Amino acid sequence: MYVGRDMTELTMTKKNDWSDSELTYFQHALSQMVPYLNSEGTTILREINHEIESRGGLRRKEATWTSGTRPISD
Repeated sequence: MYVGRDMTELTMTKKNDWSDSELTYFQHALSQMVPYLNSEGTTILREINHEIESRGGLRRKEATWTSGTRPISD
């Protein structure tokens, strides 16, 4: 469950001031609704994706049975 600032507050905040958890949550939520988003929604999703890329992607904070906290290339 997401606990944090809502989209109303975040739209008035620069994307580089968003936390990783905010970026992750809203990127996932908006990606699930892509077919239903208007042009403003797709613009916000594009900006979120750009911010995630500019941070070098988002890393996991916890390891799971199938993956670690960092990507490993063989």
